[in-house]
Parts: sequence; C-alpha cells; structure tokens
Amino acid sequence: MSSSLNPRIKNIQKAIQVAVTGNFDPATINKLLSIMQVKSADQTLQAKKEAIQKKLGFTGKAVDGIFGVNTTTRLEFYVSARLPSLPPGANMIVSKKGLNLVIESEISSDPIYRLKHKKPVWPKGKSGITIGIGYDLGYTTAAKIENDWEPVLPATDVKKLKAVAGLKGKAAGIALANNNGDIRSVTIPFESAKAVFYISSLPAYAKLTRTIYPGIDKLPPDAQAALLSMVYNRGSGLKGDKRREMKNIVKLADKADLKGIAAEIRSMKRLWTSPETKGLLIRRENEAVLVENAGFFYNPDEIIFL
Repeated sequence: MSSSLNPRIKNIQKAIQVAVTGNFDPATINKLLSIMQVKSADQTLQAKKEAIQKKLGFTGKAVDGIFGVNTTTRLEFYVSARLPSLPPGANMIVSKKGLNLVIESEISSDPIYRLKHKKPVWPKGKSGITIGIGYDLGYTTAAKIENDWEPVLPATDVKKLKAVAGLKGKAAGIALANNNGDIRSVTIPFESAKAVFYISSLPAYAKLTRTIYPGIDKLPPDAQAALLSMVYNRGSGLKGDKRREMKNIVKLADKADLKGIAAEIRSMKRLWTSPETKGLLIRRENEAVLVENAGFFYNPDEIIFL
C-alpha cells in the first residue's frame, strides 16, 4: 500500500536494520517485537501489532493494530537511538528495568524486606552493618548517616546507627552480635528505606559511577543501570587484583564495548566461591545479560535520570 507514511516507515526500517520496503510487513513487525522484548501469545500479525502498540503506551480502543500516523510517530521516537540530554544535577540515564535489578538484588521484594531486612544485618565479608536497601553503615560517616536518616527515623534510632558508622568486616559482625549502641533495637520501615534509597543513595551512587566511568554516557540505559548496580554493590575502588575487572571496564565503557563489559562482569565471578555468595554470582550474571542485550530503544517512561 502506497502512502505518505512510506518514507517514514523506510526510515524506521533502516534504524532497526530490516529490508526497506516502506510497509509494516511481517519481517518489520517481528524485528520490532524482538527489539522491544515483547512476546505475543497470538502469532497473527494483528495480535503482534497490538502487542507493539501496548508496549508503546497505547491503551483501550487505541490498541487497534492499525499502524497509522499515531503508531508511526511513537515508533519514530522509539527507534531514534538518541537519548535525551541530562538535566542539570543528573549524572546517568538508567532504565527502570535495570533499576529494578538493584532493588531486587538488595532486598528482593516488599514482603521479603519486611521479613528479612527491616532490622540491621551484617552480610559478612568486608561489609559493615547494613540497613534499608543495601545501606552499608561501615562505609558511611556518622555525619552522612544523620543527614540521610534523620528525616525518616526517630533521633534515638539515628544515634544508634551513628554508633556503628565505619565498622567493617569482623568488627561490624562483633558490634552487631554485642548489640553495640543498642543497634539491634532499630527497625527501618520499608517506606523509610525507600525514601533514603531514592533521595540519597541512588543519586550519590550515580555520581560515583560516573566518576569512575566517565564514558558511561555513551552506553544505553540498560548498560548504565548494570554498572550502577555493580558499583552500588562493590563500591568504587579500582586498585588491586580483586578490582581488576572494574578497572578494565573504564576503557571498555569509553569505547561503548558492551560485549567486553559483559565479559568483565562475568569474570568477577572468580571472586566468590563459597555457597553463601551464590547471590552475588546471580547478580553479576544478571548485570552481564543486561549489558550485552542493551540497546537505545526506549519509551520516555522506561528511563530515569539519576
């Protein structure tokens, strides 16, 4: 069918690298489904088109499988492969999917948080006593603890948290076991944990991630989110053999070498060999998969400025 949309459809096809026919043919629709990571239970062309429209944000009667000016316009934005400019004060553009990886890796879910994480814990290793959504008191100053938690916790609890600031490794484990400063009496409501996570922790770690990986703005939002997850979990140190892969990623990020970054993240698995570190192996694998499958095709509501 010939129409004024044909040139625009051809541009979309060039962007997603399929045969340039000027029509939304089956090959184009299937490639769009793949790029958007959308699955259609019904394999008819109509059902596939409707699935794409839902991914693009259409609802109700607008999900009609008709790829006219409205759908074409949204597809043009989607495949433009151009990320918006960072607003002042922001350091990264991450995907919501990638950000969920951080949350799920740290606490799994709201019910799991309330069951396992509302009280201070010591994750062992070189960690400090940890609260909320991966907030490590061992790597935080008393002044920052006060600044972050005073708005959402009673002053008496903040004082108890400050008492164990800077304690890492076995010292942290002993402090928790001995209930130093009455630390075990502190309870962190999920709402308080989320407030500190979104208002303080994420922006701070975004800035930290961009500092050690200045080429991160060349990466797709999924890949940026994966590096944020890694730094949130491991910190920003680049010295020593245990930080070899993190250092190697500096140059790879600058080259936007997604396969190379994913390989380095997987290589980190060499560091965790005991059964109790299985979660870290899963996290590194999830980060690697996120990087190697990253692309620049996103709806505006699928990305977040940090």
